[in-house]
Amino acid sequence: MQLRKTLESALQPCTILRQIFGYDSFRPGQEEIIEALLGGKHVLAVMPTGSGKSLCYQVPALVKGGLTVVVSPLVALMQDQVAALKLAGVAAETINSTASRQENVAIWKRVARGEVSILYLAPERLMTERMIAALQSLDIRLFAIDEAHCISQWGASFRPEYDALQSLRQAFPGLPIGAFTATADETARRDIVAKIFGGEAEVFVAGFDRPNIRLTVEVKSNARKQLLGFLDDHAGESGIVYALSRKSTEELAAALCAKGHRAVAYHAGLSPEARAEAQNLFMTEKAVIVCATIAFGMGIDKPDVRFVFHADLPSSLDAYYQEIGRAGRDGEPAEAHMVFGLSDIQMRRRFIDQEEGGEERRRREHKRLDSLVAYCEAPECRRQALLAYFGEFSEPCGNCDVCLDPAALIDGTLEARQIFETMRLTGERFGAAHVIDLLEGKANDKATALRHTGLPVFGIGKDRGRGEWQALIRQLVGGSFVSIDVAGYGGLSISPKGRALLAGKALFRYRPLVAKTTKKARRAERLAKAVTEEGVSDALLQRLKSLRAKLARQRRVPAFVIFSDRTLIDMAAKRPLTKWDFGEVHGVGAAKLEQLGDIFLTEIRSFAVETSTGGNINSAAPS
Repeated sequence: MQLRKTLESALQPCTILRQIFGYDSFRPGQEEIIEALLGGKHVLAVMPTGSGKSLCYQVPALVKGGLTVVVSPLVALMQDQVAALKLAGVAAETINSTASRQENVAIWKRVARGEVSILYLAPERLMTERMIAALQSLDIRLFAIDEAHCISQWGASFRPEYDALQSLRQAFPGLPIGAFTATADETARRDIVAKIFGGEAEVFVAGFDRPNIRLTVEVKSNARKQLLGFLDDHAGESGIVYALSRKSTEELAAALCAKGHRAVAYHAGLSPEARAEAQNLFMTEKAVIVCATIAFGMGIDKPDVRFVFHADLPSSLDAYYQEIGRAGRDGEPAEAHMVFGLSDIQMRRRFIDQEEGGEERRRREHKRLDSLVAYCEAPECRRQALLAYFGEFSEPCGNCDVCLDPAALIDGTLEARQIFETMRLTGERFGAAHVIDLLEGKANDKATALRHTGLPVFGIGKDRGRGEWQALIRQLVGGSFVSIDVAGYGGLSISPKGRALLAGKALFRYRPLVAKTTKKARRAERLAKAVTEEGVSDALLQRLKSLRAKLARQRRVPAFVIFSDRTLIDMAAKRPLTKWDFGEVHGVGAAKLEQLGDIFLTEIRSFAVETSTGGNINSAAPS
């Protein structure tokens, strides 16, 4: 009660931000959203993961007094939010299915007595006649809908109660409603505003860019081997691996454990206790990898997730953005890596066609998948393609695989025509594997039985490798030149755009296969460039690297935790000889200056003495 009295005497957002949450200032965008809600307006706020969405309704809740009801999709997410608020001294509670009836009744009595400021409910519990009637008798000041993209993405089929939230404004006329999400394209935003607010709302869209996350996409060959290879550059780091099936998550987790990684599986088929144990392990300990379906991640606020790996194609760019947003929330470098192939596209299209929700919804989801495939096949900066989907413009980022390993586009019109002719002569009903077999001239049982070995296209592409033909077909699909029959057996057919190419009215340019540069190779290139272009002594740089490696082994931490490559390069360039000078090196803060300064200064001084005496240390005068 004392906290409520304190708040009532100082109902200023900045005061609450400082005294309750311990922050000196709002992040960009937060204050405008808070002011709109305090002004009684409906608000849709689309803000990137880690930008402080929760404060945008928690602060107004405490300023307004009375009761704020927060709608949240996951019990674990509600429990985490309530625990954090209680730790800050806020009277917050949740009524959910994991608590006993006795516990829920006790909490409701506190709510009814006006002792609770913020109440978290799942939409299924909120949108019942009994709960709505009970809440109408209370002093409610604000509704907040968290993870509001569920209204557009899940409302029609998976979570119908999210769709039912549109009746809130009729049940509680005049009360402001805030809807919050990290991802919603323009179509989804219009959908949310129409359903929840009847078309009347203030819409705030913060920047979507997460520049610290490196974006990489790789053609799928063997997802398990590719994951293990990827982890060579991420040893000792926490990360999330997303897979489509429950079985895949368990198999990948087992494979990682067999190779010495600490990995756990997480999916909806596990018991609540097993899921809670996996999540707690991930949240509380370092270097844990969770192999999960999309059941894992919503509301996860672990700052040091260094990577997200998609072993299967996600459902859309919206889902992809939501999932990679769990990496790098501390602002430090992180990586989002995806492997995908034609089979992924085929599977996703089949899922869409099997969904309920009507033809219009299926059409929209197919378009969203088209955008994701186009992103995967982006010939230029991947971040530009991702941000453009959300309506933002960006310069080339320099932190995606296309920017780091650019490949010149090649005219592939002739090869496209060869593929189209093979498809046409076989009735446009076979998948990519058979088309490529014919192009390569493989006289296997299937080709022989169908008499396809006698076609004029048989063997015309044998001068190219199978991987090249796969890349060509994949990019033709990504460019909408070729369609996949997902309702049948994955047969390829020529789209209207492909027929325009055949008629000489369009061209096809493609990105050839290029070998991926590993992080280790990029690091070596960066250090070599410093030696050749910046005049840094290679001998000194190697000594500093060796010292860093030794210290990392002793402390059982990755080398970059000691000092980054950039810091070592700057150190080798400046050659500091005093602690004052060492403190001026890039990346050397007060703590590292105190802990590591003397160790590295000794190495640099030793190098300076050796080079000045031609390696004869004994001839050097003491300093």
